[in-house]
Amino acid sequence: MEQGEQMNWLRVGLLALSVGGCGSQPVEVETEKMYGASVGIVNHTEKYVYSAVVDGAGGANMDEYAAGGPEVCCARLPKVWRPGLKATVRVTFAVGRTLSYLTKTVDVERYDTPGSIYIHLFPGDQVRVVVSEYPGYSSGHPIPRPVKPAGWTRVE
Repeated sequence: MEQGEQMNWLRVGLLALSVGGCGSQPVEVETEKMYGASVGIVNHTEKYVYSAVVDGAGGANMDEYAAGGPEVCCARLPKVWRPGLKATVRVTFAVGRTLSYLTKTVDVERYDTPGSIYIHLFPGDQVRVVVSEYPGYSSGHPIPRPVKPAGWTRVE
């Protein structure tokens, strides 16, 4: 047998093996196109954010009542939003020397354009996750930036 003929038989054999397995097992094909989204934090609380991550990505910190840009890379998101898209957020807050922790799975709010992912933290352990091409302090961001209450002072 010539080398070209051997390669043809090898291809036929590999094709037969791959097709034979298809009938008995469902084949998963990744149809979603994903991208890496930087992570930003927008803190609407009086607690200092020591660390915040979404789906394992992130880790940055944020002052009380403050908003930042996308500082840490990268959470994976589909380029096209779909209903039921969720994210798990883990936050470590620091008030003085006392740490508290929050873990929550929330919906990723609808987005039309891929961008960075922002964790919005609100009083009462409320969390919203949005995707935006605008930083958390921008007027173009989908949620208004935090405002410090009149007379507020940091707890040490």
